[in-house]
Amino acid sequence: MHCWKTINVQKQYGHDRIFLLSTIIVISVFSVFYIVLNIFKEDPLSDHLFPLFLLVFFMIYPAHKLLHFMPLFSYRKSLRFSIEKQYSFLPVLSMRIHEPILKSRYVFALLVPFILLNLVLIIGAIMFPPFRHYFSILLAYHCGLCLIDLLYVKHLIHSPKTALIEETDKGFEILVPSSNQ
Repeated sequence: MHCWKTINVQKQYGHDRIFLLSTIIVISVFSVFYIVLNIFKEDPLSDHLFPLFLLVFFMIYPAHKLLHFMPLFSYRKSLRFSIEKQYSFLPVLSMRIHEPILKSRYVFALLVPFILLNLVLIIGAIMFPPFRHYFSILLAYHCGLCLIDLLYVKHLIHSPKTALIEETDKGFEILVPSSNQ
């Protein structure tokens, strides 16, 4: 095996650019989704469940991380979890796998939270129109969280189909079989 490419989105784009792109995505998704919902639903809005909204808002991030873990459950012995502080106060859950895994499984693990949580939030907004503003905020927030995952998927899509992905201190390495084996 040799390294075909190393990907580190944090270094490639930088924290400031990722934060800016994420903010733009949050504002755009909220604006578009909320306007589309209001075109089709004219029910009055309700704020009766605001404490539940706050609870769900703070639980989106851990649920997102848990959904990353689910497709990698068979690798659980090779996974290491840690909590790091970003900006000296914001806890960030980190999950690292210490053995190479198939590219297809890794891409699937990156996409599962984006697909499942967003689908649940969209269905919730349609089924409970008085709370569509809450669901719009949650959907926008979650899409902003998914930006890094989608950037990694963008890079991984163009790698060889039989590649293995390995996490290192430098980032994600895309490993391919050596040609002389």
